[in-house]
Amino acid sequence: MLNTDLTPGVALVTGAARGIGAAVVTRLAGQGWRVVAVDVCEDLPGVGYPLGSKQQLLELADRWPESVVPVVADVRDVTALRAAVAEAEHRFGGLDAAVAAAAVIAGGRPLWETTDTEWDVLLDIGVRGVANLAAAAVPALLRRPQPRTGRFVALASAAGHRGLWHLAAYNAAKHAVVGLVRGLATDLRGTGVTATAVSPGSTRTPMLDASAALYDLADVEEFARHQLTERLLDPAEVAAAVCWLCHPDSSAITGTVVHADGGFTA
Repeated sequence: MLNTDLTPGVALVTGAARGIGAAVVTRLAGQGWRVVAVDVCEDLPGVGYPLGSKQQLLELADRWPESVVPVVADVRDVTALRAAVAEAEHRFGGLDAAVAAAAVIAGGRPLWETTDTEWDVLLDIGVRGVANLAAAAVPALLRRPQPRTGRFVALASAAGHRGLWHLAAYNAAKHAVVGLVRGLATDLRGTGVTATAVSPGSTRTPMLDASAALYDLADVEEFARHQLTERLLDPAEVAAAVCWLCHPDSSAITGTVVHADGGFTA
């Protein structure tokens, strides 16, 4: 029988400087978890909007100086992610959860006009970045003694389940995240470590602002009409689902997707 009365664990979260990643760090740290918060903290070719900054990452970590460690690292660099995992083990004694929240959006044109640069950034960050985190973090999750309660959670998207106009490459990347999680969960069978995805709907983040710009929308609120909630989601709402999946109580959930999408895919 699983002991769910465990003290808060140790997590590593990518894409942590802002948006859903920052909301995950905030919720975990508020619950007493120790967190290594990872972000690239620089703008990247192929991404047509500013990404999170080092200042944002440091300000987030400063709220919990004893329990949140900021690390500047690129999810495309598996060596850097292994170093971040090593920091978690050295600083806090191990790793219990890894959350792959780093992602970007690109597109705004038909599939046949999508550029190689856009394909590269979507797949290298949104898919390979998730795989790199798994390669770095899963061995640490498995180093925990039995009975294990390790958790790997990746942020997919409603776009992983429904086609979006002029965002076919983004659709493909998020479909790939779902497939990756299903395969990872199967590889982890019987270990006590689970792998899941969370697919948000339109959430009030800088990435949604960038999506509105791709569609030439005057108001980001126009996305709200696609959701049964009839409003945009707050990052904290999505983080609540992610953080529950990090908890031992989520032991029955693996190899599947939690749709925190406000009814977008209903």
